[in-house]
Amino acid sequence: MDRWLQESVTKGDVSTLRERIEQDETIVRQTVPGSLNTILHLSARFGYVEYAKEVLNRCPDMVSMENADLETPLYEACRQGHLEIVKLILETDPWIVYKVNSRMESAFFAACEKGKIDIVKHFPNSPQLLMLEMDMDTNSLHVAASSGFTEIVKEILNACPDLAWKKNSHGCTPLHLSCSKGHLQITREFLQLDSDLCLVQDIQGRTPLHWAVIRGRMNVIHEILSFNLEYTEMTTHSGESILHLGVKNNQYEVVKYLTETLSMSRLLNLPDSDGNTVLHLATAGKLTAMVTHLLKIGVDVNALNGKGYTALDVIEADASHSGLLAIVPALMEAGSKRCDQLSPGSINIQQVAESTMINVDERSSRHKTMSWPNKTPEYQSPRHHQHRPSRQRRKKLDLQNEGVRNARKTITIVAVLIATVTFAAGINPPGGFDQRTGITLRGNRAGFKVFLACNIVALFLSLGVVNVLVSIIPFTRKNMMQLLSVTHKIMWASSIFMIAAYIAAVWTTMPDGRGPQWVLVELIFFGGGSTVVLFVGLCFLLARHWHNKYKWRKFKQKKTKDESPKSSTSRVEELRTMKNGRYSSSNSDVDSSDQGYHLY
Repeated sequence: MDRWLQESVTKGDVSTLRERIEQDETIVRQTVPGSLNTILHLSARFGYVEYAKEVLNRCPDMVSMENADLETPLYEACRQGHLEIVKLILETDPWIVYKVNSRMESAFFAACEKGKIDIVKHFPNSPQLLMLEMDMDTNSLHVAASSGFTEIVKEILNACPDLAWKKNSHGCTPLHLSCSKGHLQITREFLQLDSDLCLVQDIQGRTPLHWAVIRGRMNVIHEILSFNLEYTEMTTHSGESILHLGVKNNQYEVVKYLTETLSMSRLLNLPDSDGNTVLHLATAGKLTAMVTHLLKIGVDVNALNGKGYTALDVIEADASHSGLLAIVPALMEAGSKRCDQLSPGSINIQQVAESTMINVDERSSRHKTMSWPNKTPEYQSPRHHQHRPSRQRRKKLDLQNEGVRNARKTITIVAVLIATVTFAAGINPPGGFDQRTGITLRGNRAGFKVFLACNIVALFLSLGVVNVLVSIIPFTRKNMMQLLSVTHKIMWASSIFMIAAYIAAVWTTMPDGRGPQWVLVELIFFGGGSTVVLFVGLCFLLARHWHNKYKWRKFKQKKTKDESPKSSTSRVEELRTMKNGRYSSSNSDVDSSDQGYHLY
């Protein structure tokens, strides 16, 4: 576009426009590079009425010229709210109102989106314009309700009330959007039009009340419930009630208002499609205040979800949050237990499953697309049941496995150290070398021969342990324990030989005479004696550990022989059966040890 022409439209300078047109009549049709806006687009944007009149007097057809977004100058005038220019354009070409841009939006839509009520009221044939939007994903009523333009919503509802039922690409009606944004007056307009709009669900099954709860719009919630309290009974396609959504989105004030103002006894313990109650969700989210409030109003603290877990199981499954310190004591004070601590007659898992399935069937009658996705193998018979060990036992097993891995590393490091020490002693023997011949000076003594033999044995035993540990990588606990047991015994022997080599080296370097011999005796008595005491103590602990394992295995065999699994067993009975080792493999080293350690 010509620079002088662009400056004239920016300032609204009509005289400069006339001068430029007299010099070149085609200059008026120039456009801005990129946007393709004409001078009529720009004058409509800035609101220069006289400038727009001059352009239309000379080129009336420019009223229909489109920019890169396929928008006419009418769009610019509607967005900016320049009513005089809108009238001027519509007088020139009334049919221009039916044109749509590249997004299939009309100029009327642009006025509603920006909240220009004067423009909306002036548009002729607005009912016909709105009927064109019936097939659009997002219409003028959606944008007006979402932005909170109450007067525009009233105008649209008067012209075309059917738009109130139209859904966007997410399945939301205009009421969903107004409730989500918390626009109370607009919500009242829709409820006065038809309160059944509160029953419409989006693609996830959420009603306008659900969205108000998710966003914490207290005023909107109160307004909807003042029409009908039955709206609280509706659930989403995932079986979530308004309490589920309030807890999941941490809307504490909303949950407190609903539970203290209304009767929510049925919804308090209502499970969703995963079997989770509101207490399960609150504990999973580490919401301390929410958990405390739910416990205060009498929620079932020992309800089982679809996986057979109580709220206490859920919170203890993740101990990486500071809220655990406040939530666990509160749950236990309210009488909450782990699933494996429940008495057999308190809750039967089959009853939980049946009641949950009934709730799902009721929801399925309203939502045909619903299904029961979490009917896990935990509801099958004990023969096919694959149970996970309790949290305490899992932690114990994890600690034991970590200890075994650390023991492997420790043995490897100690073996390398022993090999290093014995190798250094072998090439630097006690008494030294003859500088001329390179022969050891005390090689003919009996002590030196004992030292050399013990040092060589200790060196090669340690090297053998290192080679074995770096070559064999067991991937089961039993094989790892066998490997460590063998290498550990070899390390005992290597340590004994290294001690003997040290004593022999001292013996070799001692001078002849009665005094030095007594020093050697004291060294053997105190040093060797302390080593013997240490190994005797370790042997005693090992024998006691083997004895405990033997007694545990005998008890296990007797327990298995006395008890037999029943076909109709409760969840807790199954847990106790698994704990007694009837269906799962047990770790005898862990289960038989009450000292916090075991030997191999």
